[in-house]
Amino acid sequence: MINELKSIVKNSTEEEVKSLLYQIFLQIQTTEEIEQYTEKQLVLDMKKTYKNYLKYKRNQAITHINKQYKAAHIVFSDSPAGSLKIVLNELGLQEEEKVIKFLDIFSIGPIWQLHEQTGLNNRYEWLMKHINIDDEVLDSYQEKFNISISEINGIPNDTPIIIWIGENAHEQTALRFVLYLLKEKTNDIFVINSTVKYKIQFGIPETDFFPLHTGEISPDKLRLIYEKNRNSNVLTQNERKNFEREWEQLSTQQEVLRVWKNEIIMNVNESYYDDYIIKTAKKLHMESNNDDFIKSARLIGEVMGHLNQYIGDQFLEYRVRHLIVNGIFDIEGVPKAMRYYSIKVR
Repeated sequence: MINELKSIVKNSTEEEVKSLLYQIFLQIQTTEEIEQYTEKQLVLDMKKTYKNYLKYKRNQAITHINKQYKAAHIVFSDSPAGSLKIVLNELGLQEEEKVIKFLDIFSIGPIWQLHEQTGLNNRYEWLMKHINIDDEVLDSYQEKFNISISEINGIPNDTPIIIWIGENAHEQTALRFVLYLLKEKTNDIFVINSTVKYKIQFGIPETDFFPLHTGEISPDKLRLIYEKNRNSNVLTQNERKNFEREWEQLSTQQEVLRVWKNEIIMNVNESYYDDYIIKTAKKLHMESNNDDFIKSARLIGEVMGHLNQYIGDQFLEYRVRHLIVNGIFDIEGVPKAMRYYSIKVR
């Protein structure tokens, strides 16, 4: 409830806040001017004002979710959501096509029973204990996750759904999760594999750099991909059932790290990248010809730059802290965020 109140305050307009404040002031002033208006009545009226405002904001949120649109896009982070909104605006479709986003990285953290509240609670607890996340982000994590699910559940049955993914465990896991949520819906569902389409459409050789996930594709390229593939084949019922079964299997697993290999989501031990992190730290020591402390952010950036998987910097920072605890790295500074401390190999 506290998190909901924070969200309501944050998403209230200036006019709404002014109106609410005026009502409160008016009620207090009434106690000063009218003797029969007791403090007990003041408390009752303020509680009524509070409940009415909560109801108003909740109804407002439901109205926003249920707004009519001609297509629904589902993406899996802020970056592709922002790029896609730019694309839709340029195409004049911003009022006709809705963007639904999940603010999460599905390649890391537990996904056990994530389609149930118990699974989401479990994931939240793991993130809180292991990943350095801003308090404000963590406080609203479950609420925003559930809002995304509500938006998906609220998609009208005659509205086409377009899911954007790439060749990575994050978006591939998320695809299976969302298709499981949609299992009772009869909508036409299209899947646009942005990274595959990027390589094909722009003639990128396998040896050259290409995006690991949809969020790395610029809006201009994303627009060209959408224009060419917006009428691609609808997922068949067999394809949907296969994805649903894959999610059912994935959601029974307890691992907290997944990689994408040979077009398969593989669960691996959370220490999967530890040796590479240590090797990279030693390489940075050699390149600088000394054993001085290395900024944690520099080490993590170097590791990320050479991985062919998308797992995000926060999980790598968690593993760096684990290596510190295990005596592999020495530390200088306070590990409240990667920019606050440095490490060196013992």
